[in-house]
Formats: sequence, C-alpha cells, structure tokens
Amino acid sequence: MRVVSLLPSATETLYALGVEPVAVSHECDYPPAATELSTVVHSNVDPDADPADLNEQVGAAAAGDGVYDLDREALRAADPDLVVSQGVCDVCAVDSALVTEAVEATGLDCEVLTTDPHTLGDVLDDIERVGRALDREDRATDLVADLRERVETVERRAADAAADEGRPRALVFDWTDPTMVGGHWVPGMVETAGGEYGLTPGGDPTRRHDWDDVCEFDPEALVVAPCGYELDRAVESASRLAERDGWDDLTAVREGRMHAMDGNAYVNRPGPRLVDTLEHLAGVLHPEHFEAPPANVARRVGVRADV
Repeated sequence: MRVVSLLPSATETLYALGVEPVAVSHECDYPPAATELSTVVHSNVDPDADPADLNEQVGAAAAGDGVYDLDREALRAADPDLVVSQGVCDVCAVDSALVTEAVEATGLDCEVLTTDPHTLGDVLDDIERVGRALDREDRATDLVADLRERVETVERRAADAAADEGRPRALVFDWTDPTMVGGHWVPGMVETAGGEYGLTPGGDPTRRHDWDDVCEFDPEALVVAPCGYELDRAVESASRLAERDGWDDLTAVREGRMHAMDGNAYVNRPGPRLVDTLEHLAGVLHPEHFEAPPANVARRVGVRADV
C-alpha cells in the first residue's frame, strides 16, 4: 500500500507498524530514514524565529493562506492509496479539510484517515486505527499492548511515589512568549506520572495563560517544552522566562525543579514515543522513584534572575 503521511506522529506510527511512506511532510524527522523521503508539505513561517516573532507569524499565516502549503502536484505524483492527516491543530499540520479538498482536486482515488487525539488513550486508539487501515492490525495490537503495559507500570509506580512524597503541582509550557500551558494529552500524562496539573484540564486544547495565573498556581515542578523546539532551543526559552516578574518566587525555581525538554520529538508529538515522554515526566516529577530522562531529552535548568 502506498501511504502519504502529513505529520510526524503519523510517520512514526507507520514505521512502527513496518510501513515506509512514499512521501511525508517537511517536519517528519523520525526515524532518520524519513528525512530521505519526498515531501508534500512546506511551511509558510520561519521556524528559526524567536518565540514572540514566530507566534506573530503563525497568527498572520493562520488568518491568511495558512501555516502550511500542501503541494498538490507532489501529492499527485506520490499516487497514494492512503493519506494520513490530522484534525487536532491547524498550527501543527495541514488541516484535514484542506487535505480532502486537495485529494478531490487532484482526482486521486485514495482514502484519507484523519487522526484527532486529545488524550494518550486517543493516541493509542489511533495506532490501532492506522493498523486496521494498513492491514497491519495484529502488529498494531501487539504494539499498543506493549505501550499500555508501560503506561500501567508508570501509573502504578507513580501512585506509590505520590503516596510517599505527595503530588507536586506541575506545569508544562507548550510556548513561552506568550506563555501557553500544554493541553490535550499533557495534563493526563502529568497526572499519570504522579503530578497535580493546573490551569488546563485534560483533553482541552493548549491555551494561553496570563503570567499572573502561573504565579498564582505556583508550580513545584516546571517543564519547558515549546512546540516544535528541540532541547537546545527549549533551554534558551527557559532562560528567557527568568526575565519575568515573580520568576524567582516560583517554588519550582527556588527548589531547582525546572527542566527543559525536547518538545519537538516528545511532548508535542502524539505518536508511539509519547509513552517515552510519560516515563520521562515521571523521572522529572519523582526522581527518587524513576530514572532521570536521558541528557539528550531533558535537562535540569537552574535559571534565576538574581544569579
């Protein structure tokens, strides 16, 4: 079967199920073999801009021609039997309505499978949906069973850790300028990992919050994982937060419980490695009970404005 993936999480899922797509988006970078494939999606914003400028670019693009271009000629040349799209966020990947329109306009005879996960459970369900569409149902079932077992292990151990130590108030920043608190699957994962999440309920979209709201919640553990940013850029974003009023008064800062994490590869990408992210979050929230995240995934950042 010829498959086109329009988002990184779908590409990871396809490879995990033993299927190499014939074309992908410009952001598909895992596994590394995906970077060698033809691309049918291109960005209309500069991903290297600083957070405030990039936020403005995204807003302007979303109000205009869109954040992404879907190359219809490249899509036609790929001649897919299946296109995997998404309906979660038009900032994260091409909107599913535009995909359907492009398929119809190019006269392709193919199925469009749209993923729309808002929780970790939804992500696992989507893996099984993709498996059925690819006639890889048995492989998908085995993969999901392994992932669910890992989730249950974290949940059980985190519950024991929370009983001993309590549940630290935690926030995960999906963006830093403006400050946006991670939603969708993030709140539920933090709670499964033994934390108490605030400001954004589980399953709700990521949303902007005033800095005063952050200070009032006063997180005891803080993770900076901007959408689309790898670890080094996440560390840089964390350092800029130190310029805000009240930064040094946050419990997470005073107690040195602040981490930067690779949001691009892990926190923001709803694919199989989201279970890795759950394990990493548990290591951040309860370091006495879980292994610390690998150095290339997360880094403790001791950023204070007065030092």
